Amino acid sequence: MCLLPAPCPAELIPDATGLAAFEVVYQRAMQQGAVFVAVERQAERWTVKADVLTAPEHIVGGTVYDGVRRAVIRLIRRREIRSDSSAGPVYFVLYDVESELRAREVAEALHAALYGDIGPLVRAVPESSA
Repeated sequence: MCLLPAPCPAELIPDATGLAAFEVVYQRAMQQGAVFVAVERQAERWTVKADVLTAPEHIVGGTVYDGVRRAVIRLIRRREIRSDSSAGPVYFVLYDVESELRAREVAEALHAALYGDIGPLVRAVPESSA
């Protein structure tokens, strides 16, 4: 099993669709001590998941967490994800993303943010939708 880079680029974000795939990906993150990130297909839509519990030495700063929370709120207000999506602070799950491409884009940006680089998330989910 290969090591994933941290943060993980969109094309390498694992597809954790199904319980067996999820368990493999989650276990790999735990073994690497890395922040878990994955996308899952759920019917016609996609879900983005991230979890910092798999990286016990990793700390997400308050400024980063605030930026992630604001981005999730923007996604909810734009109806890009469901309102019952979770913005952490430990486990992040974003339901009903329209496409795999968009799910991977958001997952990559979220993963980068959880590693301290909020820039990709700001670009993926800008303040204005223009």
